[in-house]
Amino acid sequence: MSSRLPTTSGPAHDAQHFARHWGEALAAVLAGFVAMAVVAALGLWAAGAADLPGGFVNIVAAVVVMAAGGQIGLSGDAGALAGTNADLTAMPLTVTLVGALVTGFCFLLPLRHHAVARTRDLLARVARSVLLWLAALAGLSALARHDFPVSIGGGESQDAMSDLFGELLDAVDPTVGFRTEVGPTLFFGLLWILGVLLIALLVSRGTPLPPRLVRYHESVRPVASAMLLLLLAYVLVGLVIGIVVAATRGHASETLAVILLGLPNVSWLALGVGIGGSWEGTVEGPFGLPMPPILDAVLRTDTGNLSTVDLSSLASYDARAWWMLPIAAVLVLAVAFVAAVRSPSRTRLWQHALHLGIAFALTMLVVAPVTHVEARFGLSILGIGELESLGGQVVLSPHVWRIAGFALLWGLVAGFLGGLLASRVHRRGEVETEMDTPDQRRPKG
Repeated sequence: MSSRLPTTSGPAHDAQHFARHWGEALAAVLAGFVAMAVVAALGLWAAGAADLPGGFVNIVAAVVVMAAGGQIGLSGDAGALAGTNADLTAMPLTVTLVGALVTGFCFLLPLRHHAVARTRDLLARVARSVLLWLAALAGLSALARHDFPVSIGGGESQDAMSDLFGELLDAVDPTVGFRTEVGPTLFFGLLWILGVLLIALLVSRGTPLPPRLVRYHESVRPVASAMLLLLLAYVLVGLVIGIVVAATRGHASETLAVILLGLPNVSWLALGVGIGGSWEGTVEGPFGLPMPPILDAVLRTDTGNLSTVDLSSLASYDARAWWMLPIAAVLVLAVAFVAAVRSPSRTRLWQHALHLGIAFALTMLVVAPVTHVEARFGLSILGIGELESLGGQVVLSPHVWRIAGFALLWGLVAGFLGGLLASRVHRRGEVETEMDTPDQRRPKG
């Protein structure tokens, strides 16, 4: 009499695994895009974009594309004898952050049920997620396009100017539109999703790694998760301040728009400024981007020269800006302590300092460039210059290497102090003192 064991291979089993793995990747991609679309739609609604003449869905798609690393090109038309020029480079980092957190969480969720992650399986899981992400991004890019009329009215004199342009220059009702630049969007979108998945694997202390990478678990993951904690802490502080401002000072819709579209842009700028870094830029004309009034005041000058955004320039408008320095000190030291506690007890103080210094510098090398903002719009007649009332620009660029340099110094000091404080706390890898005595571990008798 023979008995047969149930088989775990065959066409049906392979098809089931194929469907499950692709389904998990599709769920992660869809969850990320849906989360970004919801946040973008709410932020644009708060900013008043729903009142524009059509194209709200297209604008939401464009914001999601920019949040995922894509590029949106602006174009304009103002008739035969006039011209428009426009340019926009910005990342709505609230949308980016939400999408990254949701996508990374959904990507890691199935891995938590595995004790070991094989390199081939992990690479296959990444490849499926990347392919689906790029396909969804390409589809969304096709939707991210629209044209809007730009009215040059607004008063009797400007209405007369509009009529004159229409009759003599064929320049009435100029339009500005946006289109997705598909090639750069897919390239930077690929870098974006690969970066998100890599960071997710680095910061997740409970997700298994391939055997060849296990040795990096103890040195990399504690400081990587600490850096994510620092960035999220700054966003949380900014959220609390934003809610208080909206509740006490009015302009709730404008503040809500900043929170839903650009909260990390402002919060991580505050982190960089708090540790001694700086940005430079300018704001000209009637146009602007959602930003706190103090930042707009520093950037908006009559001379048209670039202004420096640092602790001293911000404090010259509002002395409370000096609070960014002690807040940075407390939060950086706190995450340094957390990283040290999560590290093995055999880690030395100089290693804590070095690990956190490098991690903080690398973090700011990633964070600072994505806060770059550059937006321009202008209308010219007969090619003889732009009309000042219809043109403007917003520029905000970080001094990346200065920020990274200060982050390295802060990380070295905070890592040393955090390791020193953690030495008084029981940590992973330590054994109780009474268990360390050979005589007490030797059997009696």
